[in-house]
Amino acid sequence: MIHLDTSFLIRALAPGSAEDRTLREWLLNDEPVGISSIGWAEFLCGPVEMRHVELVRRIVHEPDPFGRREAELAAELFNNSGRRRGSLSDCMVAASAVRAGGSLATANADDFRRLARSGLRILTA
Repeated sequence: MIHLDTSFLIRALAPGSAEDRTLREWLLNDEPVGISSIGWAEFLCGPVEMRHVELVRRIVHEPDPFGRREAELAAELFNNSGRRRGSLSDCMVAASAVRAGGSLATANADDFRRLARSGLRILTA
């Protein structure tokens, strides 16, 4: 499973972008693609139009839920990675990808590199 980070998803909406090409390739190769409920909420708060929301709904289907196990891992990631202000949501997104046994596709790889020790596999376009 490839979890999509909001940064990757927003950029994938730009036709011809590296993220657009990469996402299309994954879909053509039947790679399972998803998003955490945290990432979905972030996406919906971003600069998106309803047509983009509908398109992404068809791609990711139902967002993965964020439950107790994900919350505990997110807290562990946050506490073990320097408790950086503003990084809790990144830890939550990363925890969801790790718990799902997947990779995280992001356009902000530097924000997630410190979390790779947890088993997070980072993909970029």
